[in-house]
Amino acid sequence: MSANGTESGGTGGAAPVPAGSRRRVVRQLEPAELSDVELLLDGAFPPLRGFLTAAEAFSVRDRQCLRGGAPWPDPLTLPVPDEAVEADEIELRDGEGAPVAVVRNESPWRDESGAHAAGPVQAAGEPTGVLRRMRPPAADVRAKLPAGPVLGLLPEEPLHHRELAQIRELAAELDAHVLVLPRMSGPRPELLVQALLAAVPELPEGTTIVPVPLVRRTDPKRDALLSAHVAAAYGATHLVSEQALEQSPIEVVAPPEVVRDRDDRWRPAAQVPPADRRPGLSAEQLRELLDRGAALPGWFTTAAIAEQQRRIHPPLAARGFTVLFTGLSGAGKSTLARALRDELNRHDQRAVTLLDGDVVRRTLCEGLGFSAADRSRNVRRIGFVAAEVTRHGGAAICAPIAPYHADRDAVRRMVAEVGGFVLVHVATPLGECERRDRKGLYRKARAGSLPEFTGVSAPYEVPGDADLVLDTTGLAPEEAVGRVVALLRERGWVGPWTGA
Repeated sequence: MSANGTESGGTGGAAPVPAGSRRRVVRQLEPAELSDVELLLDGAFPPLRGFLTAAEAFSVRDRQCLRGGAPWPDPLTLPVPDEAVEADEIELRDGEGAPVAVVRNESPWRDESGAHAAGPVQAAGEPTGVLRRMRPPAADVRAKLPAGPVLGLLPEEPLHHRELAQIRELAAELDAHVLVLPRMSGPRPELLVQALLAAVPELPEGTTIVPVPLVRRTDPKRDALLSAHVAAAYGATHLVSEQALEQSPIEVVAPPEVVRDRDDRWRPAAQVPPADRRPGLSAEQLRELLDRGAALPGWFTTAAIAEQQRRIHPPLAARGFTVLFTGLSGAGKSTLARALRDELNRHDQRAVTLLDGDVVRRTLCEGLGFSAADRSRNVRRIGFVAAEVTRHGGAAICAPIAPYHADRDAVRRMVAEVGGFVLVHVATPLGECERRDRKGLYRKARAGSLPEFTGVSAPYEVPGDADLVLDTTGLAPEEAVGRVVALLRERGWVGPWTGA
């Protein structure tokens, strides 16, 4: 038997790892991994009790079922550093370093992707956090549900009048209790939970709400099937889904078609003649209203839900953003960054944080050199701070050289999760940068006394995805900054300047 209580078998090309001396190592979890561990601990992934052995992982990957034949849609594995694979226990910690769980590493294995731990998972302590305490073990939720059908849904966005009408219709048709399992994803999952709690007066009486940290899988089919397994674990007998699922553990029901009538009520389409139907809001129209900060119409949602929706998606002009200037030494990045900071300080309400390359290296990134690895660390640290500034509604202006595509992309991803991101390539030619070289850095690099200098002895990967390209050779700083501001205004991140 495997560590998770399922039948073991062949390893599909994976090599088992011999047991080592008894020891425990620490592994910090990525956010998606932490979500899976929490669901394991809650009993929301039955029959799994831990991370899969090689045989089980390959069986799920190839056949979407465990070795014993039980359907399971997505391999649940725990990659570990090669030096940790032989440890007997692996302590799993969250992003803040707090212990979450311990893996008994009973069946470690390796394949072409690296080393993996495998074995049952046990909690390292009592659950902490408001949302965590709102999610009792799956067995406890099931035990408190009434007898009869249970209609489960896993929303990722607030429920408005249209979706609420669909739920009421389905619940009445099935005579079912409603179980809402909000998928806690995104930078502030608590806002989604609050938006769904605001919808309780519009939901059938007694509706149960249990937030679950189920992250989205890249394969839509596997993701939908895993959602069905989680819903079943919490007691759902039916799942609301627009996708037909052949191997679902519970019955899948499509949301009924409801339309808005002349009186702004949402009713089943069969009950409303085509001539009496009025249009709703598309996802694009809703986004446009939210981006502008416009009021949501009463026929679309309630005032309480609209308030929570605006907290999730505040107007663009009230959200944080980051401007990342990239370019060679001497291109003019720092000059433009300081000028943009001054312009925003004069006219915009946000707090502005300047993360200049030289200043950051003396503080946040002190001790880093100029190797490729250290350059990457420098840029990604800047990106982390910029994302935090953006998350809290500020404006971050960054001016490192940032020579590598992968690091700029990493910063873009970090920031785009929480606000706006603009990449400005200060594309001043190398010859002009050398002409401006007041510190003599290029001369030293040409002489070989300054190794790994970007543009001379180290590469600069020209951005192919820059939002704006500026050559400052014949461009005054005021005009260049004006172009950056114009782009920010065009995208809605800043409004028209008021005052002088």
